[in-house]
Amino acid sequence: MTTAAEPSPLELVRHALPTLSGARKRVAEIVLTDPFEAGRNSITWLASQADTQPATVTRLSVSLGYSGFPAFRAAVANEAGRESQAGWASDIGPDVTPTDSPEQVMNVLAGHEFRALRNALSNVDLGLLGQAAEKIAAATRVEIFGEWGDRPPADELSMRLMRLGVPVWMHEGAYAAKVGASLLDRKGVAVAVSRNGDSAIVESFLHEASAHGATTIVITGVPDGRVTREADLVLYTGTGGGRTWTEYFAGRASDDFVGAVLWMLVAQRLNASFALPA
Repeated sequence: MTTAAEPSPLELVRHALPTLSGARKRVAEIVLTDPFEAGRNSITWLASQADTQPATVTRLSVSLGYSGFPAFRAAVANEAGRESQAGWASDIGPDVTPTDSPEQVMNVLAGHEFRALRNALSNVDLGLLGQAAEKIAAATRVEIFGEWGDRPPADELSMRLMRLGVPVWMHEGAYAAKVGASLLDRKGVAVAVSRNGDSAIVESFLHEASAHGATTIVITGVPDGRVTREADLVLYTGTGGGRTWTEYFAGRASDDFVGAVLWMLVAQRLNASFALPA
């Protein structure tokens, strides 16, 4: 796997959280709750906050791919510092409240989007993205599906591919998506956008397309979600659904970014003209 940057330590913790239990989970939750404090305090402080021993903190750090707590703490501190530069101050929470000023609202959303883009740079598999572009460029028919919050990036990708002359159809409803998938063959491609990776409709859409011999691609924020079972190529964006509306909305930046890179790679392979505005 080839990526463009080092992975975000906080995203590593978020991804590992469902698999953790006991003291390790408590340590992880403290780091996510206040990365600023976790990044500037000692291993003893973090262990005491989680009611555990320093050795537990060390084991968690190593399990995340770091040589030990010092390396993990440095990565968290660096991450927290970068988020501050993006407008993410320690006194601004993840949600927008009715009393927040316009500046606070802007800083919260900008901080989330900044992190989503960095997560995409850290996690996107450029090799898989290139394979997806090859398949789309050579396809005789491309069917794209995305609904609700996943529709905007799916629509954007569809419109841009149409501009390149790619025979593409965009669907939102389950029935239309199934019909579209059934029209594909071995020269066709099915692309779905599913941030949370848990859509039964997306799973059905990809299954139908696969049954007709088409290449199946999913753009998702959950690399091991149910929708990936039916996908030949899983394009992981680095940002899942999030716990709040602001996180979900801002995370769309990673979906749009991956879709834009995919479109550009297809354009390169088709040697497309850019005389018209994109």
